[in-house]
Amino acid sequence: MTLSPGAAHRPVSIAALGECMLELQGQAFGQLRQTFGGDTLNTAVYLARCGGPALRVHYATALGDDSLSGGMLDRWAAEGLQTGLVQRLPGRLPGLYLIELDAGGERRFHYWRGQAAARSYFETASTALEEQADALDALYLSGISLAILPPSGRERVLALMARMRAAGKLVAFDNNYRPRLWESVADARYWYGRAFATASVALITADDHQALHGLPSLEAAVSAAQALPVEEVAIKRGALPTLIGGDAVWQEVATEPVARVVDTTAAGDSFAAGYLSQRLRGAAAAEAAAFGNRLAARVIQHPGALIPRDAMQDLLA
Repeated sequence: MTLSPGAAHRPVSIAALGECMLELQGQAFGQLRQTFGGDTLNTAVYLARCGGPALRVHYATALGDDSLSGGMLDRWAAEGLQTGLVQRLPGRLPGLYLIELDAGGERRFHYWRGQAAARSYFETASTALEEQADALDALYLSGISLAILPPSGRERVLALMARMRAAGKLVAFDNNYRPRLWESVADARYWYGRAFATASVALITADDHQALHGLPSLEAAVSAAQALPVEEVAIKRGALPTLIGGDAVWQEVATEPVARVVDTTAAGDSFAAGYLSQRLRGAAAAEAAAFGNRLAARVIQHPGALIPRDAMQDLLA
């Protein structure tokens, strides 16, 4: 599935739905660096960087009316994100998480997000995202986007996905699976199954799919992902080639070798951005996956979810 900017009088428009939190990086009781991050926000920022003027990227979430929320909004706008779909909720705060890194660049997360404003995005009778959906060309969300919402909010997200897909728009679902966010594995499987049935593009991290379905091996997870009822599927397998396909036709797309992994934060988020930015421009799926792999390889060579723009400027050129 592709969307061409071809109606070239306007850029292609995509909304990413989810949660952004305050991020602390470092060692507990040591020096900490403050920034912000969240899976779909990371993807939105990289989408804006990769898409340039041909792509208008909106971020849909809820924040508080505090100075930290305001500071995040200012920084998102500086990254080129459209913030008109953000709701400000009086008296609420954004979530917070701490990333600790080991010597190999792998992460350990600590979260404070139970009362985060983003969980209440759909508590109003109507949201800006739902009201403006007809003007969008694409929607992107993840398993985390669903997990943080109450069931009533998930129902509204699925209805929005179905409505946009019926209108011929691209609807991408990323399987980011975090068990601690779900009441049970059965609950997660139920909502993931409905999301896959509604999406037109599935972005799959194979080990997350393996964990969600309790599969015995990565190979079994890949086979299960290839059987999903989605017309376009991208399956990420770490350093192994990415699988791209649908309708029983599959291609392998090599990943980019990396001499030293510094931080794997946002590897999948940046792949999603690279992939979707190219698909929305009309590139073939394999070409889009190759670009997504190049971007992810660059991101994991730097600390933090959002690397400096100049560290990826050559890719944008």
